[in-house]
Amino acid sequence: MYYREIAGEKVSALGMGNMRLPTFDGVEKNVDRKKAQEIIDYAMNHGINYYDTAYRYHGGESERFIGEALKKYPRDSFLLASKFPGHMMVKKENGVVGFTAGLAGWPDSTVEGVFEEQLSKCQVEFFDFYLLHNVNEKSLAVYDDPELGVVDFVKRKKDEGKIRHLGFSTHASSAATIDDFLTRHEGVFDFVQIQLNYLDWTLQDAKGKYEVIRKHGLKVVVMEGVRGGRLARLPERQMNRLRALRPEDSAARWALRWLQGLPEVAVVLSGMSTLDQIRENVETFAGPDPLSDGEAALLQEVAEAMMDLVPCTGCRYCTEGCPMQLEIPRIITAYNAVKNDDFMARYDPASDSAMDPGRCVGCGACTEICPQGIAVPDIMKKFSEMLKPRR
Repeated sequence: MYYREIAGEKVSALGMGNMRLPTFDGVEKNVDRKKAQEIIDYAMNHGINYYDTAYRYHGGESERFIGEALKKYPRDSFLLASKFPGHMMVKKENGVVGFTAGLAGWPDSTVEGVFEEQLSKCQVEFFDFYLLHNVNEKSLAVYDDPELGVVDFVKRKKDEGKIRHLGFSTHASSAATIDDFLTRHEGVFDFVQIQLNYLDWTLQDAKGKYEVIRKHGLKVVVMEGVRGGRLARLPERQMNRLRALRPEDSAARWALRWLQGLPEVAVVLSGMSTLDQIRENVETFAGPDPLSDGEAALLQEVAEAMMDLVPCTGCRYCTEGCPMQLEIPRIITAYNAVKNDDFMARYDPASDSAMDPGRCVGCGACTEICPQGIAVPDIMKKFSEMLKPRR
């Protein structure tokens, strides 16, 4: 494992994301603690020191699990990062906040109440890294609210030693939003976490966001480096082009090596849910091995061939409020496969109602919560039309 730096802190170039832990029966809250603990132990034993979680991951169980999993290790042997869920908050009266979207129905709390709950669940007295979760055009109403005073609160907690380094994650649609937020809070943040991969470099202007962060002299923490696994499963004709150059390398390794070539990237988070995944990723980050110019040019061609994909990362936020209980990320995966001529003709949505885009009622709850801003009902309608000849 090689290391980089954030604000003077030595951080492993590969970080452990805890949003996609192994579960029982695919139920988000049912973390398979035995398998997940094996992954954490492997990470700790192979030099990974950066562990990322958040208030809502795994229905609130991610923070609780990571607190349990890391408890047996010395506190100075790992760096723990969690996030304040302002992007899923609504302000009520007298400093009380309620929750919406993926946290709808959770008990009301306060800014301080949420933070103290997180410390308790993680079984720590302080966070090494603490982020405002998903600062974007919609969540600014909470993060900039003078009565809630979220930014002032986290600054105060940093002064108290409860937070060592401050940052924020963002799925903002515009680099200008990030630039403006950093300018208004110059000197407050040490790093920014963004969705960054070779496809989104152009598709979602990750390049512009990266450059803005660099302009402010901050380091980047990467999320969705393989787009929730989508870049680990390329269309076969694109994968064959990569194999011709490096026969032994997986699609995921290509994506992660591309990130190693960006100097401001300090940590690449990977939501590793199996031992095979973490073994391969640890090997990929044994030492810096960025793409050569020729390899980078080939990967750019692969990206250009995939530019019309719907940019779903499989975060599954959309499934939580779907009244028809549709498997939206899996449906979108199938839709992308159709558009890339990598579609299996035996696919039959009628055999599984959760996979039938024709059952979408167009309520828009999914689009409201989607970090990528995908107009899901439109995709469901298009896909249903495409499938009509197969029905």
